[in-house]
Amino acid sequence: MLEAIRTRVRRHSGVVRWTLLGIAALSVTAFLVAQRQSADVTYGQSPPTATIAEGSAGELSDAGLPSVEDMRARVAADPVVRVPGSVATWDEQAVRAAMGTQQVRIIVAPPGLSKEQQQVREVDNATIRIMGTEVTGGPYQSSSSLLPEWRAQFARNDVTAQLIGLINGLNKTEVATPPAGGLWREPTAAELSTVTDALRAGGQYSDPAVGLPTVSPKRLTEAFGTADALVVALPAQPRDTPAPDYGPALAKAFPDKALVLMVGDWIEYHGPHRAEFADIAASGFYARFDERLSTYAYPAENVLGAYLGWVADVRYSGLFDRPLPYRPVDPVRVALPVLPWLFAACVVGFLLLSAARVGPARGRAVAPGLPARLAALSSLAVEVSGLTGPATDPDLTRAITRLGAAREAIGGGRPDSQIRGLLDDAERDLDRVGRAVGVRGYRPAEYLRGPLA
Repeated sequence: MLEAIRTRVRRHSGVVRWTLLGIAALSVTAFLVAQRQSADVTYGQSPPTATIAEGSAGELSDAGLPSVEDMRARVAADPVVRVPGSVATWDEQAVRAAMGTQQVRIIVAPPGLSKEQQQVREVDNATIRIMGTEVTGGPYQSSSSLLPEWRAQFARNDVTAQLIGLINGLNKTEVATPPAGGLWREPTAAELSTVTDALRAGGQYSDPAVGLPTVSPKRLTEAFGTADALVVALPAQPRDTPAPDYGPALAKAFPDKALVLMVGDWIEYHGPHRAEFADIAASGFYARFDERLSTYAYPAENVLGAYLGWVADVRYSGLFDRPLPYRPVDPVRVALPVLPWLFAACVVGFLLLSAARVGPARGRAVAPGLPARLAALSSLAVEVSGLTGPATDPDLTRAITRLGAAREAIGGGRPDSQIRGLLDDAERDLDRVGRAVGVRGYRPAEYLRGPLA
């Protein structure tokens, strides 16, 4: 009876074998096709940003510099040398405490120097060089990374945090940085009235020292979805005296309006969705443009225009508390986690039946480990297919093709060396895919250590 069962299994093994292969093909096809199913939840296309040629955006000033020899002589005679037009300031007591007993010499140059004018970098007897509010020294460049530090730097030209950070790096010390930002106060009734009256009359206030032209309603609509957004532009405030903090007061005066407050090169947002939006917009903007804004002297119009373009990008990405469109349950996506395992099980079953069918007929057996290696690599191909993109699709396609060829070679009783060569090529293709997706466990060397190996 046992022999009859064996005979019956051998008789129908071909049907079972090809059925398993068909199920494996359908499951991997369904899995790969499902990866292309994605919902577009954007709310339009962000307007394109114009490209501005270097030097044509008004970022260069007409400031002149002494000769390098003259600057070297001045630095040798004085620990702090300020070139006319320089704007950077700092807490001298805190910086002096950070220096300790070290001899630190600082040269401060104005912002907006052209590349030909930046010979201040050649003043090699200066320990620290400041151009605008960019702080460099030795092999280091000290940059802000926190919003209060950026606010102090761009609203008040205060580089205390950058200086102390650079001195710590040069001296291998860890002196704490005092709280950034300087002192701020509530604006007086007269100060606030001047700004609010202008906003009620025309939606914009610009201090004469700033000279910001009227902002285009189109730019405001692109950034905030409304042309009624308010704009206030003020010059950079002195570091050593309390400066009026208009943001909270104006937000209280215009609670339902989007308001952009510009102080120097610092821009902050007040209005609807401030809690979930303002810090995101400011962090992304200053992380991207920190180096340009600290080194050059861009007009307020250009800085504000770049900020509004950045806000438009953020808004079009789906922020501002917009609900995502409804998407019904996709049964294919619900079944996706099962498909790789179903594929692997079918492939293993197919290979086992093929080995049992081909081995006796040809009088040879496939080398141990090759079918399991094929199954493991096939399973890996399915799992990484959901993480691939255009850059890795060719490698994944080649790997699947070679795995199919290896499967046919095993079924056809081809030499082990040919099968092993196909598997080696497929493994190299999958290794490139694993490196591209950035998941260590999806590199074949790691994956093949698992239970399928």
